[in-house]
Parts: sequence; structure tokens; C-alpha cells
Amino acid sequence: MISLKIMRFAGRRIGLLMLSTLAMLLSACTILPTAPISQVYLLPVPPAANAPRAQTVNWSLRVSQPATNQFINSSRIAVQPEGQEIAVYKNSRWTDPAPILVRNRLIQEFRTDGRIPAVSSDDDSLQADVELSGDLSAFQGVYQAGNSEVLIRFDARLVRISDRRIMATRHFEVRQPINGAQMNEVVAAFGLASDQLASQVLNWTLQQSPQ
Repeated sequence: MISLKIMRFAGRRIGLLMLSTLAMLLSACTILPTAPISQVYLLPVPPAANAPRAQTVNWSLRVSQPATNQFINSSRIAVQPEGQEIAVYKNSRWTDPAPILVRNRLIQEFRTDGRIPAVSSDDDSLQADVELSGDLSAFQGVYQAGNSEVLIRFDARLVRISDRRIMATRHFEVRQPINGAQMNEVVAAFGLASDQLASQVLNWTLQQSPQ
């Protein structure tokens, strides 16, 4: 009889211990931080303007992805917080790797302008008279001495496709202040910097001729 009571008491103790452990696990689940949501951003572009149709050129253009380093060739949004260190903005990504964003923004600028009637990308594999390519060495936020800005460096190259002759090269560097500490403000600065780059590349390209 005594041994039976002991067994029942031990069983109740074990049951209470299991319930207590389960309660502790459930309460721990409620205080653990939830995984942050990863934000995916489009590169902002200006609204299309109804500009008067300008005189067109008689040659076609292919815009290729610029070459870049392994770090920038990513959908991660790069940031240079101090000196030569480079990192990424946490939980934030572009819809495409940076070289594709730059290529597509340039194509959009040329097509919106309309002076080059036939503009394609390297994805299309279409014939063209001139190819615009180059090297993208910077596409990142930069924080130095209390200032924050977006930096884009692009070494452009125009090649006549018929004989692969380099027609012209030019170094472009754009800096755009970041007005705020929120990620949306960082992305907006990337958009404005890309607009400046696209406009400068457009005007420079139109000054060249494959003839």
C-alpha cells in the first residue's frame, strides 16, 4: 500500500514537472524576437514626360550590363559605412543585381528620349550598330564625416559593333545626398543618382557617331 502511494505521488510530481516545463517553453516562445521582414525595393524612376519628338539618329544602340566586382554584382544594397569597409543595408534588397538596374535605367532613358529609335539590351541578342557597355565600380551608400550620400561610378565605353572599334570612353561619377536615415530615403537617393547618371550618359552618347 505504501509503495502504491509513493508511486502515485511520484507520478503526480512528474506530471507537474512536465506541465511546468511546457509552460516555460510556451512563454519563451512569446518573448523571442520574430524574424525581420526582408524589404525588396525597385529603383525609383521619374514619371514619363511628354517631351516633343527630337530629331533622330540613323544608328541603333545595344545597352549591355556593365562589368563589376563580385560584391556589387548582387541584389544586396551596398553601403560603405567608414573608410574602405563595405557592407550591406540589413534586410533590404533590390529587385535585381545592380548592373541590371543600371542597364535597365539607361535603356529607359534612351527610349524615353527617343532620339535613338532602336534601343535593345544584351538580353535581346539583336543586331545593332553601337554597343554601350563599361565598368560599374561603385553603386553604394557612403557615410563619412557625418555626411551620407549615394555614390555611382561608371566607366562607359561605346563600341562600333561592325569592327569592334572603341569609339569613345568616359568616366562618370555621381554623388547624391541622402536626406534622412530611413531606408525609403536611401532608396530615393539611389533613384535620383541613377537619373543623373542616365541623363549624362544619354547626352554623351548622342555626341558620338559610328560613321
